[in-house]
Amino acid sequence: MIEQTHFEVIIIGGSYSGLSAAMSLGRSLRQVLVIDSGLACNRQTPHSHNFITQDGETPAAISAKAKKQVQQYKTIQFYNGLVIGIEKTNNGFEITTESAKVFTSRKVLFATGVKDILPEIDGFASCWGISILHCPYCHGYEVKNEKTAVIANDDMGFEYVKMISNWTKNLKLCTNGKSALTAEQTKILNKHKVEIIENEIQSFEHENGNIQHIVFKNGEKTAVKAIYHRPAFEQHCPLPESIGCELNEQGLLKTDAFQRTTVPGIYASGDNHNPARSVAMAVYTGSFAAAIINRELIEEDFI
Repeated sequence: MIEQTHFEVIIIGGSYSGLSAAMSLGRSLRQVLVIDSGLACNRQTPHSHNFITQDGETPAAISAKAKKQVQQYKTIQFYNGLVIGIEKTNNGFEITTESAKVFTSRKVLFATGVKDILPEIDGFASCWGISILHCPYCHGYEVKNEKTAVIANDDMGFEYVKMISNWTKNLKLCTNGKSALTAEQTKILNKHKVEIIENEIQSFEHENGNIQHIVFKNGEKTAVKAIYHRPAFEQHCPLPESIGCELNEQGLLKTDAFQRTTVPGIYASGDNHNPARSVAMAVYTGSFAAAIINRELIEEDFI
């Protein structure tokens, strides 16, 4: 039960980035509240990689260990719930949760991530994060040299295949309809023996999320062990926009070099403002945002 209602900083989002920020602020002796709804973006991913000291660990285990360490700092409190409102006040911000609990703070950090908009193709959601992947730096080593497909088209498809070719030469490009590649791009892919499949996709055959075949609407299928795809996404939390935080052309929160959004006193960290989606980057941006917030609180008080 949280009796305290006013904090110096409220962090909305308690995954890697939010916890990283909380630790830095706790070590800076700040009164901090972390509000989290418990819906981490990578909760279906079986293992997290390319994060030093935690390579191969499960996302849940990393989060649990991080939270346990953060809880050692007595000025940090946690509230499990969903934030549904934020308003500017004379002294900062007022935060309202779904359970009608109201908290106030001088600064707010959104570490709320993004929500992937998955294609409505049978089997895709079950394989997402397991054998349908978005990042070769996070998962490419585990499927190196395997039969791999990239689902994309036009320039994105060409560049994506070029990148994935570093991890495997056994590549197919599925354009899911008529190819929009240029003649030159097609020539280069043919040179590298990348099969271009223009058939529309009907479904994905898999076992417990492990892809076996891509099934096409014409009845054909192709065997693969891994697929790369970058789905569209949207902000996981609409509140930054509701209070005036601007988005950039990618749909990410617009921030300056110090992770300040376009609304003074509101900051962003993690996937919601950074296109380099990884645990390591989320942790870094959380820590950096916390240092900026602490410095600005010091500047405001030391007058």
